[in-house]
Amino acid sequence: MIDESAVLTCAELGFERLEALFAPYGLGIGRVPDGAPIPGSWFGEREAGLIGGRLLLRGDTPVHSALHEGCHWLCLDGARRAGLHTDAGGDDLEECAVCYLQLLLAPKLPGFGLARALADLDAWGYSFRLGSAQAWFEQDADDARDWLIRHGLIDAGGRLTGRRRE
Repeated sequence: MIDESAVLTCAELGFERLEALFAPYGLGIGRVPDGAPIPGSWFGEREAGLIGGRLLLRGDTPVHSALHEGCHWLCLDGARRAGLHTDAGGDDLEECAVCYLQLLLAPKLPGFGLARALADLDAWGYSFRLGSAQAWFEQDADDARDWLIRHGLIDAGGRLTGRRRE
């Protein structure tokens, strides 16, 4: 069961923090008026949307959703990024890499952090093989980590490189 009230929203965090996180990668933030449909949202409702080089968010969009969709954009190759509208595509391994990357980026957001990101994923109803986001991240995500290394988003020590996939 999803506990929507338990997750931090973009309005609570502050859009400027998300803008500061993604701007160095070339991803812009677009604000959608409260109550309006979010263009480019794969899941609809309050979930973040992606169109081209814009991450589209409302005030009630969960921060974890903004991070997740932003990380999809970072993990796309250049050709897929150029034609992006709503569906980032990719396979299961890339989806795991996106989840792992969003957890690495979470501490870069003042007022959010890794512990909150893990709790919000669990509250939102993400299911991982080991039963929680934290257990997956700590014990079962080697394939995701290797994917990120192979595509240059993190180094062999697991540190962010500050680059997106090309």
